[in-house]
Amino acid sequence: MGVWIDTDMGFDDIAAILVVAQSEFEIDGISLVFGNTPLPQVRRNAAGAATAFGWKFPIHTGRAMPVLGKLETAQAILGATGIPTSGRSLPEASALAESDAFSALCRWLERDGQHRILALGPLTNIAAVALARPDLAARIDDLVWMGGGVTLGNHTASAEFNALADPEALSIVIAHGLPLRMVDLDLCRKVLAKPEDTEPVRNAGGTNAELIADLFAGYIRIGTSRGRPGMAIYDPSAAVAFVAPDIVGFRPARIDVELQGSLTRGRTVVETRATHAAFNAQFAAEIDADRARGIILAALVNEARK
Repeated sequence: MGVWIDTDMGFDDIAAILVVAQSEFEIDGISLVFGNTPLPQVRRNAAGAATAFGWKFPIHTGRAMPVLGKLETAQAILGATGIPTSGRSLPEASALAESDAFSALCRWLERDGQHRILALGPLTNIAAVALARPDLAARIDDLVWMGGGVTLGNHTASAEFNALADPEALSIVIAHGLPLRMVDLDLCRKVLAKPEDTEPVRNAGGTNAELIADLFAGYIRIGTSRGRPGMAIYDPSAAVAFVAPDIVGFRPARIDVELQGSLTRGRTVVETRATHAAFNAQFAAEIDADRARGIILAALVNEARK
């Protein structure tokens, strides 16, 4: 079965793509969106990753700005490239061919069969389809999104980054009744990568073993530099929910997003009481963290063996 991935192409996005690529699913296409960095750097990261890992699936350029408001990136945490490293970085590569993500997504949704999307950044590309082609957006069978927070945020006290970067896009997705399954901060923080997890990757012996290990170590250092034992593996946890649903337990809920207020904008409000609201989405409430870690680390080691 073919699936689609929408991404702002940081290291955990790359790891999530590897999880999907090594599953039973075929990646029909990838759409890029601003997020971890401005879109031009997202494109450079995608080109470097495609070159390093030999990706053959098409990669399309999506939205550079949110539906409303100013550009918000995670460069204050992730650095200028959006991919911190302990040594090697993605190779410089020829620029991606110009290909419009909106048109590509529409063509893909026009095809027969199931349409499952894994979204790893702001939902701007998906919202654009919902607004301009609601007939095609209605053909989305499953939209698994890494974003939101049932309790607290990370980019602000209230908001998780992917929600804050374009809360209007999330609101549009919700308003159009797309089959949203949210994999939030609380769930992803149960799946932790620790410094010692880089060693099996580094020792795998393949062409990219050192590169992947250095990028993985740089990612983990985001957490350890703040006094934590490791780093939550955000996007790959959503990928596990996407490819191995028996590992993640979803619950129905009413999900809304705050669009106002300097302290509350981007906050996801999750109501789990059926007596208080009509449910419109699902959120990931449980995960077998050991099995999820195993799938994610195996994907990195397998790629590092090549």
